[in-house]
Amino acid sequence: MNADILNTSTILSTNVLVKNNSIPYEIIDQEINPYVDQWEAEGKFPAHKIFKILGTAGFLGVNKPVEYGGLGLDYTYNVAVAEELGNIRCGGIPMAIGVQSDMATPALARFGSHELKEEFLLPSIMGDKVACLGVSEVGAGSDVSSIKTKAVRKGDEYVINGGKMWTTTGTQADWMCLLANTSDGPPHRNKSLICLPMNLPGVHIARKIDKLGMRSSDTAEVFFDDVRVPCKNVIGQEGMGFTYQMIQFQEERLWAAASVLTTMDNIIQETVQYTRQRKIFKLPVLYHQAVHFRLAELQTEVELLRSLIYRATALYIKGNDVTKLASMAKLKAGRLARELSDSCLQYWGGMGFTSDVLVSRVYRDFRLLSIGGGADEVMLSIICKYMDTLPKN
Repeated sequence: MNADILNTSTILSTNVLVKNNSIPYEIIDQEINPYVDQWEAEGKFPAHKIFKILGTAGFLGVNKPVEYGGLGLDYTYNVAVAEELGNIRCGGIPMAIGVQSDMATPALARFGSHELKEEFLLPSIMGDKVACLGVSEVGAGSDVSSIKTKAVRKGDEYVINGGKMWTTTGTQADWMCLLANTSDGPPHRNKSLICLPMNLPGVHIARKIDKLGMRSSDTAEVFFDDVRVPCKNVIGQEGMGFTYQMIQFQEERLWAAASVLTTMDNIIQETVQYTRQRKIFKLPVLYHQAVHFRLAELQTEVELLRSLIYRATALYIKGNDVTKLASMAKLKAGRLARELSDSCLQYWGGMGFTSDVLVSRVYRDFRLLSIGGGADEVMLSIICKYMDTLPKN
């Protein structure tokens, strides 16, 4: 699988991106990284501009159907893209890209009608529309079954009331993949995913949330006040939204885990370079056994995580349910990202506590990984369920 993924990355670089006179490092190093500090300070990056560049290069629809602008490739290519985007010198922009490609659109691509795919999926793949995902609420984050937002059918429309929290790219999005209750049935069978244009009357962006990290990615609180959406905007079958979202989570969690691999590699390498130059007690910091042994341990952990992600991906493209492995990868990625950034920051000394170096930004950004997309405790519960060790009521 390792070789397959490496070959995938090579194929993606040579066949997909070169055909548009663009290669990954040119996009990242010329169009994104020079402006990251500015966007971090502003609390927002220009999503429409960046997504159009990425869409033209083929990044936003790697495994999506060709007839809707995608490349029709398997999910190993998404993992290759996620790893490549780890070269962006912040966490917020890769996260926002992941929402567009692997969190708000998988269910639409798999279960949506032709009409919905034409209206929402195709322009999202091409980078002409920015998508956001509306699942979490103030009282329902990791517990998706507890959401309160309602979509009540009236004639051939739904009337939507409620609100969503922690909506990535919410202040710029053109449409939302919204999870809402469409009946009063059991919580796992009363929900539907709905394509909701964000310019409809009654959609209110309450505020842009000020966050500890991921600062270049705008995050919104959104309210719905009698928003009317055609019933044809339901993705797949009404009442299947919870199931679709759980399937969608497999790709979201694999992508999230893969997206931090390269960043962790880069942090280790930058820490090696810095500690080779920085001296303490007349010796480079790197020469102290506690330091170079620790960096070796961390690099080993990154490689183990990479292998887990590759194994899960290999099974996923063969049609297997990889919920357990994806949850394991997400759990491990969140915990390792916290551990690695904390350890490396320590070796930077006072410089690590400034905003001048990447490790301090990563220290803030990576904290989200153990919370967003399902907290560590939820991942553990899912793993226990698959191990049949979860206590039964």
